[in-house]
Amino acid sequence: MDICKIHENASKCSVNSTECFMVLRTQAQKISIATLCGLFGTLCIFENSLVLYLIFSSPGTRRKPSYLFISSLALADILASIIFVCSFVNFHVFNQTDFSKETYLLQLGGVNTSFSASLSSLLLTALDRYISISRPSEYKLLMTRKRAWVALGLLWVTCVTIASLPLLGWNCCTLDSTCSELFPFVDDNYLSSWICFVVVLLGCITYAYAHVLWRAHQHVAYMEKHQAQVGKQNARMRMDVMLAKTLVMVLTVLVLCWSPVLVLMIYSIFARLSNHLRKVFAFCSTLCLLNSMVNPIIYALRSKELYSSLRTLFSRFRRQVRASEESPEGESTHKSSMIETVCEDVHVT
Repeated sequence: MDICKIHENASKCSVNSTECFMVLRTQAQKISIATLCGLFGTLCIFENSLVLYLIFSSPGTRRKPSYLFISSLALADILASIIFVCSFVNFHVFNQTDFSKETYLLQLGGVNTSFSASLSSLLLTALDRYISISRPSEYKLLMTRKRAWVALGLLWVTCVTIASLPLLGWNCCTLDSTCSELFPFVDDNYLSSWICFVVVLLGCITYAYAHVLWRAHQHVAYMEKHQAQVGKQNARMRMDVMLAKTLVMVLTVLVLCWSPVLVLMIYSIFARLSNHLRKVFAFCSTLCLLNSMVNPIIYALRSKELYSSLRTLFSRFRRQVRASEESPEGESTHKSSMIETVCEDVHVT
C-alpha cells in the first residue's frame, strides 16, 4: 500500500497510528539517517559551542549587540541539534512507540522552538546589519545592549508560545480536525500557520539583506571613488560590506537547506503524500541540521574578530601541547644527568 491509511476502527490519536509515519523500512535507510544525524548533530554542537565560547570569552565581542544575536543563533542551533537528533532517531530509526501524545507534542514543540528561534535570530542579525548600514551615525544610539536583550527575550518567548500551541490544545485530536500527513497529532491548520510564520521570517530576512546588499554596493563604489580618503569611516564601511556578504552567505545556505522541507510541507497540505515522498521528507529534514552546522563555519571564516579569537585559542592550545611534550623530556634529561653525576662520584670514590 503506497499511502498509509489508518483503519476506520483505529483512532487517529492512538499511539499505534504513529507507525504510519515511520517510513524508513530498510536497514540501509535507517543507518543512513542515523549516520547523517550523528555526524551533523555532533559537528553542530561542537562548532556552535565553540562560537559561544569565542564570543563570551572576549569582552570586546560579548558586549556588541551583533554578537549577542549570533550567540542566540548558536544556542538555538545547539538545542535544535540535541532535541532533533534524539527525537528523530528514536522515532525513525529505533521506531519507539512507547510515548504518549503529550510527550510527542512536547518533543515537536522543542524542535519547533529551536528552529524558529534560529530563524528569528537570523532576522535580528539582518535587522542589526540593516540599521548599521542604513543609519550608521545613529547605530549605537538605536542598537544598545539593553534593547538587544529585550529583543532576544521577546524572540524566545514568541517562539516558545507558537511551538507550544499543539500541546496546549491546537491539535487534530482535541479539535477532531484533519491531521497532518507528515507529523502525528498535528492539525493541518496549525502546520499551515507555522509555514506562514516561517515564510514571513524568510521574507523579512530577504528584504533586509536586499537593502544591505544595495547599500554595500554603494559603499564599494564610494570607496573605489575616494580611495585617497582612508579613515575610520571607510574602515567601518569595509567592515559592514564584509558582514553583509557573510550574512548573505548564511541566508543562501538557509534557503537551500530549508526550501525542500517547506515545499514538501506545503504540498502535504493540498495533496496526499506517497511513502516515497515521506522518505524524501525524512532525509530532507537532515538538511536543517546541515544549515545549523554550516552557520558557525561561515562566522569563523568571515568574522575577523571571531577568526582572530579562534587563532589565539589554537595558538594557546598548541603552546600547551608543546609544553606538555617538552616537560617530560626535560625531566628525563635532568634525571639522567643527575644519575651520571652520581655514578661519576661513586666511581671516583
